[in-house]
Amino acid sequence: MFLLVAAIGIGTVVLAHVAPFPFLIEALRPERSLWHVPQNTAAPTVYLTYDDGPNPEATPMLLDVLQRARARATFFLIDAHVTEETAPIVRRAVEEGHAVALHSNERWLLVHTPDDLADTLRRAATRIGRAAGAPPCALFRPHAGWRSAAMYAALERLNFRLAGWSWGLWDWNWWRARDGASLADRLSRRASDGDIIVMHDGHHLDPRADRRYAVEATSRLIPALRSRGFELGVLPCG
Repeated sequence: MFLLVAAIGIGTVVLAHVAPFPFLIEALRPERSLWHVPQNTAAPTVYLTYDDGPNPEATPMLLDVLQRARARATFFLIDAHVTEETAPIVRRAVEEGHAVALHSNERWLLVHTPDDLADTLRRAATRIGRAAGAPPCALFRPHAGWRSAAMYAALERLNFRLAGWSWGLWDWNWWRARDGASLADRLSRRASDGDIIVMHDGHHLDPRADRRYAVEATSRLIPALRSRGFELGVLPCG
């Protein structure tokens, strides 16, 4: 019995890290989460998203790639990484048509009370909105996908949704080094209409992490997706 309980516990932790997984809470509250975007455009659409920024080195390079390709994306920002140095990057992203939303850099927000978490996210939204020159999207992506009923209660207080990503469409490479070319190939082959792709322009602990692989992957991925007939869109903010 102990081994069964332990296996279930370990399995839950692993599946939470590589979310999405059909947990009961999302089956009961589908209106509060976004793991796949329903088809709402004439052309099939894929959604590029980036976590853990803004990164003063990688994010501008990534914005350059997106600008040259005339593609839009959604950036999930860590409040602590929005500084006097990086605020102009956030404003640039919004001015160039990208969406910005809330992210976190620690898993244990899921054990906060709904009121405490709502206050934390409200403060983050205010700071990010001040940097962006406009309120961020009403979306929150928890670190590594770790979520709880209390977290959903907090999001309901704010009228926010939890934003995830589509199965297998992440840049986590199972403890192997990440390579831009192979990542772009894998993501472009697996993508389908309404899918949400997640890559990282930052790191939850190191705001200046080397993310050149994500820049290269993006430069290769956009034409690969378009060759398959996909458009690139920003996540619905409402």
